[in-house]
Amino acid sequence: MKQIKDMYALALDDSHWDVPQDYDVMFNWEYDPERTAMMGLYQKGKEMQWDAETRIDWSQELDEDNPEQLPDEMLPINGMAEFEKMSRKEKANVRKHFQAWQLAQFMQGEQGALICTAKIVTQVPDMDSKFYASTQVIDEARHVEAYKKLLSKFEVVYPMTKPLKDLIEQTLRDSRWDMTYLGMQVVIEGLALASFAQIRDNAQNPLCAAVNAYVMQDESRHVAFGRLALRDYYPQLTQAERDEREEFLLEASYLMRDRFDAVEVWQNLGLDPVKCGEHMYNSGFMEMFRNSLFTRILPIVKDVGLWGDKIRTGYEQMGVIQYADQDVQALQDEDESIAREFDARAAHIASIAARAQGMNAGASAAE
Repeated sequence: MKQIKDMYALALDDSHWDVPQDYDVMFNWEYDPERTAMMGLYQKGKEMQWDAETRIDWSQELDEDNPEQLPDEMLPINGMAEFEKMSRKEKANVRKHFQAWQLAQFMQGEQGALICTAKIVTQVPDMDSKFYASTQVIDEARHVEAYKKLLSKFEVVYPMTKPLKDLIEQTLRDSRWDMTYLGMQVVIEGLALASFAQIRDNAQNPLCAAVNAYVMQDESRHVAFGRLALRDYYPQLTQAERDEREEFLLEASYLMRDRFDAVEVWQNLGLDPVKCGEHMYNSGFMEMFRNSLFTRILPIVKDVGLWGDKIRTGYEQMGVIQYADQDVQALQDEDESIAREFDARAAHIASIAARAQGMNAGASAAE
């Protein structure tokens, strides 16, 4: 089997990315946890650990023409004249590359989350947050593993996009612990949840749907973690400090909103990225898709107290302000429920297979 390093569709500048760090390491000699809700999340994080190797049936294959078996309208250039003129094989290649590009951003982002969460363990002052963040570190490692295994079936991988790289670098370089939460736990994880849901809820390929469902089960806890930590902290800050964080949130939101243009894919496939972009925007696809990404971010931002005039105006101009009143807890409960449904479905299929195998064995013995 090919290694990931041999699957990149575009040449990498380097095999590693060094981000200089400058922050204090925080020890806490008062080991008693301070918040019941946070410790409840830590307990849940321990109980809900799972093994990507065994929970997911990796023997399942991808569809040749449409790996994730997504609706045609979820391909941004569907309906574009140049795409419609393509042969079946050429269209299949476009779908494969776009879907692989999207999953590759998930995988790259999960490594960013892995590193950011390790930084949170190091930086955060309270012990209960250190406890929970430690469970998230292994969660993120598992997510990198799961997406890596899924992308191995595509045999195509793309590097991290510049907008995502810029936000992760900005998050890592900031020496303040809450900015790591804000960049990763709220913005990147929040947008990731909305992106994962697009595949979980629309993919007819059971493997691709399951991977995203199980990752979402963890990610909803991660967003809840950031919400709990920041909701307690931000009322202590001055208005000027909150204004600075609101500016960061708006900048990060624009960066993440614009990272789905997939310019790298269109260029790599020999398509005109300007024409592809025009089609995506004129068809309304990107407006609908990008706006839906904020269903998980705005309610958190509002809940933690970063909801001044400037940020509300910014989100109104982006056309996403209506998502501020989403019920975050209900979304989290749904993520867990759907993951359990995938488990139940897998168990049912396994029981049918075992029963059929037993019947076949009995018939052979009778002969």
